[in-house]
Amino acid sequence: MNVITFARKFKASTGLPPHRYVTQERISEAKRLLRATTWSLVDIAAAVGFSSQSHFTTTFHNIVGVTPGAFRKL
Repeated sequence: MNVITFARKFKASTGLPPHRYVTQERISEAKRLLRATTWSLVDIAAAVGFSSQSHFTTTFHNIVGVTPGAFRKL
């Protein structure tokens, strides 16, 4: 199976392209960590696989609608 076939079948199965699915899963785990721990945003970003806090914050805000810091205060 080539990459394009995989991507099409994955999207048909999950409703999301592979990259978006993985990103959503990483953000879901980040939300759990923000609620359950007192870890810094840098540590959470690293734990869920983001290369920087800035990239994590931007992606989180785009998906959730608020920054990770604001989400933690909710």
